[in-house]
This record gives sequence, structure tokens and C-alpha cells, in this order.
Amino acid sequence: MRAPLNRRVFVAGYAAATPLGNTFEKTWAAAIQGKAAFRRVTRCETESRSNVVGEIPDWDPSLLPYVNRKEASIWNADYIFLTMEMCRQALENAGLEMTEETGPRTACMIGSALNGTDSYRIAMDNYVNRGPFKVSPYLLPNVCANLPAGKAGMLLNFTGPIFSPQGACASGNHAIAIGSRMIRDGDCDFVLAGGVETCIIPEIIQGFSNMLATIKVGHKDRAYDDPTQASRPFSLDRKGFVLSEGAGVLLLAAEDKIESLGLSKKAEVAGVGWTSDAKHFTRPNRETIVRAIHDAIYDAEISPQDIGSINAHGTSTPTGDATEVECMREVFGKEISKIPVTANKSQVGHSLGASAAIEAALSIEAMSQSILLPTVNHIPDPAFADIDVVPSQTRKHSYEHILSNSFGFGGTNCCIVFKGI
Repeated sequence: MRAPLNRRVFVAGYAAATPLGNTFEKTWAAAIQGKAAFRRVTRCETESRSNVVGEIPDWDPSLLPYVNRKEASIWNADYIFLTMEMCRQALENAGLEMTEETGPRTACMIGSALNGTDSYRIAMDNYVNRGPFKVSPYLLPNVCANLPAGKAGMLLNFTGPIFSPQGACASGNHAIAIGSRMIRDGDCDFVLAGGVETCIIPEIIQGFSNMLATIKVGHKDRAYDDPTQASRPFSLDRKGFVLSEGAGVLLLAAEDKIESLGLSKKAEVAGVGWTSDAKHFTRPNRETIVRAIHDAIYDAEISPQDIGSINAHGTSTPTGDATEVECMREVFGKEISKIPVTANKSQVGHSLGASAAIEAALSIEAMSQSILLPTVNHIPDPAFADIDVVPSQTRKHSYEHILSNSFGFGGTNCCIVFKGI
């Protein structure tokens, strides 16, 4: 194989749809106001006590100009149209046009933890209640992980490599990492990288509830009368994550192409660290997480003291948050008290395979504006007294490097260092 080009890789644009808003602009406007966006589920009916979720507001793909009745009927896995629209918006945000030159050099990799589970549910309902011949012949494409990227390519006219990095809740960071390596080496010039999740269906809600991963909101819980308080990373009374739908897509670009096309640089993908736990399928492994963080910092060719802010995985689970704090203490030592730690899941919930990409976009925007987004709903935990979680409200802060952590089921870890411009 030929030698890599060793090009620098930058984020040139992004898009996101979250419970805070169906575009990045709406999400950002609500995020800087310190809002959280959770409610009792409306997408489906469930008897689960884990019925507080994050739903994308005002999201109706049938209103998109490229979705007709036939398309809507065939492609009934919601993550497909959500991916298509976020890729379109990311290109628009970056100002990159797909041409005979750029299209073949543009790749797309959108990760997802659960893929087209909603489409499979429809097929099973038809199979049981209407018979085997009522199962859609489009079921298999709907559940293929690469299909959303493929449909985005058909809509937007790019023909570079497409696939779906499957890293569970770290999928978005894996997509960014792999895409950056591909651009660095010269396999492509642009990559639409991120994650998508449309997971609000009864079986998924109940499954997470049964494994004691999501919060159960009882009468005495502070979120009972105010569901927006359900997600509270690093808080004394954290009880589990809030399951959310969402999508985030970053447009990555080679430095030379950004300059020749006059695009803007939002941040540089400076370092990547990725490991696996080889320990347990849900319980995090401190040793390998610490190594992933160290590797990301080493890859960025900086020192731990150069990190100006940390975007935590911060799911709001008792064990997960505690382990992440232990890992940060081991990497940064006593200096950890001086490094602000933000947990975006306090505002947008946990959108599984989409979460890391959404958090990357929010982190980069915050760094570019010299501010820190808050960790809302916070009640101090004495065990984390040395951790500055930026409670309650947005804060001014200038910094050059941000560490973004992401960990997933199966014991997969991916940490990325972004450098400001």
C-alpha cells in the first residue's frame, strides 16, 4: 500500500437533531439557555416506569421535499430519513457542494447502536397478525446499518465509501475517528461522519428498564412533576440515563481542500484514542478507559495539562459516572479540579450511537464561542467534590483543546481531542 498523505483533518460543518430541537441551531439556542428536553413518551405506548424519554420535537419526515408517499411507505426505519436530512444540513452548514470533483471524494459513515429496530417491529407485527406474506420485501434493506448512508448518497450525489461503524454508544466517535484516518491517509477528501438513533419503541424502552440502565421516575422523584430533571449526570441522586432519539453529523475535510474551496475551519481533529475492555459487556473497565484517554492525548501530541475542557460520557448512571471520574482523576491528577467537565446528556439524554457525534458538535461550537455548556439538574455529590461539572448555567471560558469521551456496551471506548481554531 502507498504511503499515507499525513494530511491534517478539520471539522468544516455539522448538523444535529436532538430533544432540544430538530436542527443544530435550535438545539444550540436551547442548550446555551441551560434547558433540558425530556417528557413522558408520546412516540409509543408503554407500561414501563422508564417512561421519561427524549424525543425530537417537530420531526415529521413526510414534510421533507424529497419524501413522497411511496418513499415513506418503503423506508419505515426512521433512522433513514433522519440521516439523509442531517447529512444534507451538514453539507449546507459547511457550504460544500457535491460536484463531479467532490462527490467521488466524499465518504459517509453513520454509526448506530440499534439500526432499523423500528422497521423490524413493524414486520413482526405484520407477520404475527396479518401473515408471512405481509412482511415488507424492504425489511432487510431497512435494517442494514449502511442503508442510511447509502440513501444519503442517493439524495446528495456522493459516491465515496459508505458504511456504519458499530461501536454501540461510542459509534459516533468511531465514525469521526475512522473518517479522520481515511482523510489523513488520502482515501477521500471529505467524510460525513456521525451517528443516528431512533430507539423510542416499547421493547427497547422496556429492555433498558429491565437491565436497570434507565431511570424509573417514581412519585417521590423530583422528575415526577418535572420530567426535564430526569437526566442528572454526576448528581447525588442520579438513577440511570434517559433514553433519547437523535442524530449528529460532522463534515470532516482535508486541510488542502478546505483552503482550495474556501471552506471554514471549526476545529481540528487532533487526536484519537480507542480501546476495548475485555472485561464485561456493560460495566466499564477503568484501566482501558484510562489508556484510551492517554492515547487520544498522545495522538494529539499534547500533554494532559493542555486539555482545557472535558466533554464527559456522563450518562447519569451510578457506576458509569463514578468510574469516569476515577479515570479522569488518574489521567489528570490533582489538576482535574481545574478542568471544567460538561455532560451534555443532562440536556439531550442518551441517544446511544448518536450521542458522541451530537456532543462533538456541541463541544466544538462551545469552544469556538469560548463558553462552556452546563451540566444541568445537578445536586452536588460529595464523592465528586473535586470535579467542576459547570452546574446550572453556561459559563465563559477560553480554551484550545477539548477531550470528548465516549464508551459503549461490549466494552468499547473511543476518545477524541478536538483543537480549536
